[in-house]
Amino acid sequence: MASKIPVELSGAAETMLATLYAKALDADSDRPILGDTYAKELVERLDYDWSKTSVTTKTTPSVTIRSAHFDAWARQFLAVHDEATVLHLGCGLDARAFRLRPGPGVEWYDVDYPDVIALREQFYPPDASYRLMPASLTELHWLTAVPTDRPALVIAEGVVMYLTEESGIALLRHIVERFPSGELQFDVLNRRAMRTQVFNRVLRRAGARWQWAVDGPDDILRTVPGVRLLSGISAFDAEGFRVAPRPYRVMARVLSLVPALKRMEQFHRYAF
Repeated sequence: MASKIPVELSGAAETMLATLYAKALDADSDRPILGDTYAKELVERLDYDWSKTSVTTKTTPSVTIRSAHFDAWARQFLAVHDEATVLHLGCGLDARAFRLRPGPGVEWYDVDYPDVIALREQFYPPDASYRLMPASLTELHWLTAVPTDRPALVIAEGVVMYLTEESGIALLRHIVERFPSGELQFDVLNRRAMRTQVFNRVLRRAGARWQWAVDGPDDILRTVPGVRLLSGISAFDAEGFRVAPRPYRVMARVLSLVPALKRMEQFHRYAF
């Protein structure tokens, strides 16, 4: 048996291990929501104390419902764009490029911190249409290496809240200005959600914190010229809740009845 690969990450980069573990537990369940067998394989190959993530089978839907939702939105975009450039921002160890298997006319860029990409390339080696981009999202010079001859799909799952408002807006503006057309797909947390991070064990263990609160689509439409809202829904309205375990569905239904709680996490989709 091959020796396991050690993992040494901290801060926001370390939080990706919690999402990876959630997907692995989901893949091993009787009724998976995402069914990501890549995540299960990676967890088995990495030398890491997974109990540090605080993730259990009861909490995995909070990750897998979100990932399944953004997979569905990405499939919709790629179904009508045979040729496109995909920027998967803050990709972590997620296997979206391999779950979706886009056609030969799609160039896919997985972008994350250099130490994350160094770990990632041991499992997902690049090829002619799949690229690994080691970069901090806020240092915008990395975008100059990405061709702008195709529509762009930008996916940022579990990323925006870790950016400052200033750097997040600058990133979105730069992308919209640089590419001829495309979509932005990402999730956000509002100000009420930000106040709950003191109770988030994943953040505390990693020494990470959320910074940018987005209360609704108007916050983006007002600050990022050239975008048009396609969808802005509560996470509780995602399709994945229909197949989630019953206790999780009941909890979501109860919380969604409180307007102040329903909009804490949102999934946004914009065209430009």
